[in-house]
Amino acid sequence: MSDILERIVVRTRVDIERRRAEVSEQVLAARLVDAPPVRDFRAALERGPNLGVIAEVKKTSPSAGVLRADFDPVAIARIYEENGASAISVLTDEPFFQGHLAYLTAIRQAVALPVLRKDFIVDRYQIIEARAAGADAVLLIAEILGVKELPTLLNEIHGLGMQALVELYERDNLKRVLDAGAKIVGVNNRNLRTFVTSLEHTLELVDEVPRDCCLVSESGIRTRDDMVRLQSAGVKAVLIGETFMRAVDIGHKLRELLGV
Repeated sequence: MSDILERIVVRTRVDIERRRAEVSEQVLAARLVDAPPVRDFRAALERGPNLGVIAEVKKTSPSAGVLRADFDPVAIARIYEENGASAISVLTDEPFFQGHLAYLTAIRQAVALPVLRKDFIVDRYQIIEARAAGADAVLLIAEILGVKELPTLLNEIHGLGMQALVELYERDNLKRVLDAGAKIVGVNNRNLRTFVTSLEHTLELVDEVPRDCCLVSESGIRTRDDMVRLQSAGVKAVLIGETFMRAVDIGHKLRELLGV
């Protein structure tokens, strides 16, 4: 685990305990009855003939700083939907990404696409939070979860009717991701130590991911050629954030990548 990931996880665990003291898990779980019906995340990614696009709503990142000054999460999500995105990822981490769970709730009410909670999930409490907020899917990161934690949290997600995008960077984590039962597998192209991105990382792992899984390539996708290359290799979907957040015209950039 990189130093930045370690710092994020430590801070995340502290914040979870603070929130748990404010709203108990029992009280939070009682709110699930008011959560909207779950939308099928994987089906949305695989619905069309082209790569599915998980378009990300992200204001900032520890490595790149503020990505978009005129940040309106709901407006951005609507642009994504209007221009062909398959699903929307919402950064909800506050200390490091200036995200908020309320963004996810507002976006889920404003669009018809499935919505993914992207955060550093290390506790069941966060999964209940996600469903109560309206999430249809949740990101799990193999690098921050132990051998027992990963399948346990994956089962919790499935138990609430949601799906999980299970992300890895290190090749050695692929086997335990698959053994845990992951069916939507994300390969992060960003080296978690150097923060350098390379599509080659996904391409090197394509043949090791079973065909009954939905393979998602994450980070470093910037051009139409990148999209074509990944799809030709057997990738089913991509997760793109910074490329859109830095674009002058988000909708135009999305259509460009889709080849529209």
